[in-house]
Amino acid sequence: MNTAEISNTNFYLDQWAVYLKDRSVDARNEIVLQYTDLVRRIALRFNGSYSQFAQLDDMINQGMIALIDAVEKFDPHMGNKFETFATLKIKGAIIDLMRKQDWVPRNQRNLARELDQVYGDLYATNGCPPTNAQLAEKMGLTLPQLERVLQQRHNSILLSYEETINEQMNAISPIGVEENGTSPEKELLYGELKEALVRAIGQLNEKEKLVVSLYYYENLKLKEIAAILGITESRVSQIHSASVIKMKHTMSSYR
Repeated sequence: MNTAEISNTNFYLDQWAVYLKDRSVDARNEIVLQYTDLVRRIALRFNGSYSQFAQLDDMINQGMIALIDAVEKFDPHMGNKFETFATLKIKGAIIDLMRKQDWVPRNQRNLARELDQVYGDLYATNGCPPTNAQLAEKMGLTLPQLERVLQQRHNSILLSYEETINEQMNAISPIGVEENGTSPEKELLYGELKEALVRAIGQLNEKEKLVVSLYYYENLKLKEIAAILGITESRVSQIHSASVIKMKHTMSSYR
């Protein structure tokens, strides 16, 4: 650790020491100010994919409320990183905001729920991810009709996946606030969740893996991915929706 890193670490610990001593609003706000960029980065990431659900300013506002809550509940003496703890809180708050704004006609929402249920049933019966043709047949739809459902409910399907992952990370993450620190059981479950993420991606076909990689790791928009792959934006939307449904069910059943 170099001199600058030692200085930053000492400053970080000094800030927390002052806050823990008197729990004053001023001391808390000094810590909050150090992490406002974290809120903005997370909000910008969500806004790039879910701008129709909420305005960027609203996402940032919810994120800041969650950041303040994270500061008030975090215990630095446990030796964990505040950034990780705060990230889970901020993501959860923004997801809640977007979920409240996810208004769609009831028939579309019911179709999306049916799709999720049918996928899980077929997965359990066959022991492997069902094909679109199997899903369409089970739901009494034509393949083009199923593809329209995947396209129309694309962002809600993605939001559901984000929600599932964030809830599981919150439930079993070793970054907690318990007085006794991290339990061996939570450490084990945290490792299993990371392994399940790898397995979930591994179940995707090559085109699905590419779309997921370009979307989540390269932060490209659907239109940009479509141009790279030489297919329509609606087709990318369908592929992406199918991919995250697979991943969500793998993550939901990893234990």
